[in-house]
Amino acid sequence: MFEVPSVADLNVAASLPVTLLALGACVFLLVDLFIPQDRKYITAGLAAGGMLVALVLALLMWGDVIELRDGDTAFSELFIADTMTHVVNIVVLITGLLGVLVAYNYLERTKIQRGEYYYLILFTTTGVMLMGGANDLAVVFVALELLSIPLYILSGFRWPQEESEESAMKYFLLGAFASSFLVYGIALIYGATGTTSLPGIWEAVNDIVAEDAASKYLLLLGSGLALVGLGFKVAAVPFHMWTPDVYQGAPTSVVAYMSVAAKVGGFAALIRVLVAGMPNFVLDGETVAAWQDTVWLVAALTMLLGNIVAIAQTELKRLLAYSSIAHAGYILIAVAAAGTASVADEAVRAVMIYLMAYAFTNVGAFAVVIALEKDDATNTGLDSVRGLARTNPLLAAAMTVFMLSLTGIPLTSGFVGKWFVFKAALSADLVPVAVIGVVTSLVSAFYYLRVVWLMYFEDGESEASTPWPLASAIGISVAGTLLLGFVPYLLSEMTNDITLAFGG
Repeated sequence: MFEVPSVADLNVAASLPVTLLALGACVFLLVDLFIPQDRKYITAGLAAGGMLVALVLALLMWGDVIELRDGDTAFSELFIADTMTHVVNIVVLITGLLGVLVAYNYLERTKIQRGEYYYLILFTTTGVMLMGGANDLAVVFVALELLSIPLYILSGFRWPQEESEESAMKYFLLGAFASSFLVYGIALIYGATGTTSLPGIWEAVNDIVAEDAASKYLLLLGSGLALVGLGFKVAAVPFHMWTPDVYQGAPTSVVAYMSVAAKVGGFAALIRVLVAGMPNFVLDGETVAAWQDTVWLVAALTMLLGNIVAIAQTELKRLLAYSSIAHAGYILIAVAAAGTASVADEAVRAVMIYLMAYAFTNVGAFAVVIALEKDDATNTGLDSVRGLARTNPLLAAAMTVFMLSLTGIPLTSGFVGKWFVFKAALSADLVPVAVIGVVTSLVSAFYYLRVVWLMYFEDGESEASTPWPLASAIGISVAGTLLLGFVPYLLSEMTNDITLAFGG
């Protein structure tokens, strides 16, 4: 018989940032009905204010100002509030705030300024936060859909522009197909373990491995299908085919936000499902998780394809799309390393550090593309940056910082992220994939530094528009990229207390 959860079972305090953001999104949606079309800056301000409040709460919870036990649960143990949850919240809320800043003037000049845009951003952010704190496979799936459906709509926000409609349709169809893989994987995991609770799965896996039960094959297939569903969300090869077309056709402000938020949610879910739920799933005679080899092979393929195909791109948005695929590969290295029990906590910290570094860098790079893009969505090719250093030296300097960080040059946050990822891989004895990561980073220098070359050493009349919200987003992104590069201690300290919530 269904039991009504008590106040203690709900423990809303543990989920305060995500709960308030979800409620705020619903309230702001109704408030926007009374806001005139020529005053949508109020809507943007409400959305930014809601995320700022949630960010302050997340920072207070991370810093133990709001005291919680690490691993405290909410909603009858469906949600868990540990250090990883707080870090995921901080990363995606910063991304959301930057996403609102880069969007406002872009929506104005492209004549698509509508209040729905900001609520969809809020709902997607809520989905990412729920994935970061998911303690049950059912929550993983619901959060994935809450993350994805608003992004499908946002991709087609430039209706009736054909490219935007096409990107939305491709994203929706392939995303729905990938979700079906995840659901089937969850069903098989449930069939093997008898539960969808991640702590319960961990305990059941212990029994399956100890008894060498036949259900281990069902569990293996289920975890593989779950990897397919979440691999699509992070744009890992071979589930990446949607990425270049969607990035090309969707509004650039959407892509700036989506390129980070979707990855944060996808990797948070991968860590919850594989690293927290099934780190003890080993096959006969093995000492590492059964899924480790598959993940590092996917990581290697993702880095190789993303970096090699990016060389041939002549469009900035497609170049950054393949760059995004490649960076998913680098993060997957750390996920694979977490399959070695002694390295798991270090590897999870590396994932979080990389995502924080990537958030500032990638949103900043797309913000520069927005500054260059014309109202009809043209002028996003590589030729658009020719001579930018002469016509807009500050914007060129900002883009240079972002390109160097994406390459992984020292004194940028990108270098710090790769350092921790490769260190985790070597600690887990994954030397081949670490070598592939270093080599492909060198390959990536060609197409990233080509952008810098065009800005500084080629003639052109590059034009850019940087109203104050967009300029603020670029400035914050530059500051974050350099600060985390010059003071890597900040990233290390933020993630220092991340440990698996169970399995210890």
